[in-house]
Amino acid sequence: MISKRITAVLAGATSLSLVLAACGGGGSASSSSGEAVKSLSVLDYYNNDPDKSLVQKGLDTCADQLGITLQRETVPGDTLIQKVLQQASSKTLPDVLMLDNPDVQQIAATGALAPLNEMGISADGFAKGIVDATSYDGKLYGLAPVVNTIAVFYNTQMLADAGVEPPKTWAELKAAAKKLTKPGRYGIAFNANSTYEGAWQFLPAMWTNGGDETDLTTPQVAEALQLWVDLVRSGSASNSVINWTQADAKDQFVAGKAAMMVNGPWQIPALEKNPKVKWDVVQFPVNQAGQTPTAPLGGEAWTVPLNKDQAKQQKAADFVKCLSSDENQLAWAKSRFTVPTKTALLDQYVKEVPAMKAFTEQVVNARARTGKLGDKWPDAAKVIYQAIALALTGKASAQDAFKQASGG
Repeated sequence: MISKRITAVLAGATSLSLVLAACGGGGSASSSSGEAVKSLSVLDYYNNDPDKSLVQKGLDTCADQLGITLQRETVPGDTLIQKVLQQASSKTLPDVLMLDNPDVQQIAATGALAPLNEMGISADGFAKGIVDATSYDGKLYGLAPVVNTIAVFYNTQMLADAGVEPPKTWAELKAAAKKLTKPGRYGIAFNANSTYEGAWQFLPAMWTNGGDETDLTTPQVAEALQLWVDLVRSGSASNSVINWTQADAKDQFVAGKAAMMVNGPWQIPALEKNPKVKWDVVQFPVNQAGQTPTAPLGGEAWTVPLNKDQAKQQKAADFVKCLSSDENQLAWAKSRFTVPTKTALLDQYVKEVPAMKAFTEQVVNARARTGKLGDKWPDAAKVIYQAIALALTGKASAQDAFKQASGG
């Protein structure tokens, strides 16, 4: 699931670089060369069940394989980066650090992480999007065992009753949403709020249409924003999308108040608790024939902070490698409704978990949010969600919203 991002504290990256330069990296100052490493410390933000327990099983599997014990600490997602900064300054970074994939480049840029490729680890065979997200200046800093993305869920019964086929184009999406809308029910629900989550949900429309975060003033980007505007102004989507989270969109869908929703596979457990809701998923529709549905890549990467204890650092790298073994990727993906990052595993995975077919197809062409802008991505994301707000509240046209949001 996409986590809450703490961009403000990353403004402190320069000070973190200075701290690391002064202390020579995080971790213990002692060396255990020649001594067996018996334990590793781990920090992540899976602090709530079921994810906390499911992730623990994966961690324990690798701990057993490597003959070590783990000291795991979990924190709320919106406090992780601040804690990383604090630990860097006190030289107490963990041996293994989990980061939301868009944050990897920003933390790597500070000098806090060890390059995995220098410790015998390769990302060969992994989906390109996640390799782009976890690499910085040509070096690999993290591995993600599983990833996620977003697509379009639809209520199969509602569409069948209305004689509507799952949409494959924007025109079909708008027509379907309009036909499915009736008193007490909108055709579609999505999140267009003024946060990074709102920007994340807009990316499938923008990227699929050829829009690019390196230039947000192009007609392709404006057309994507016009899609959101058309859905809301036609009454096919609620005006409340400007306040909804992805969880809110899910609640609308589960309650039968929305026939379709843009969302991710982390909502499947909640859907399965409501067996009366019959659903399926399709990739995000294209605007024109020949376009490729392209969505953002979500998920977390496991990294190794720099450590003066070289034996411990290498053991941490071996642990991160273990987490992304074929067996562990499949186990994690099946238990958490995520997608393996090794492309050779995808066909097998879809056979075992058919409900993930559309998401697995979507992941193949999914892009890292930091793929083009690197650690400058949060600046673009802010412009995106501000432009969405301007357009949906009628303060700017879809054509002018991005120029206005960027201060132009």
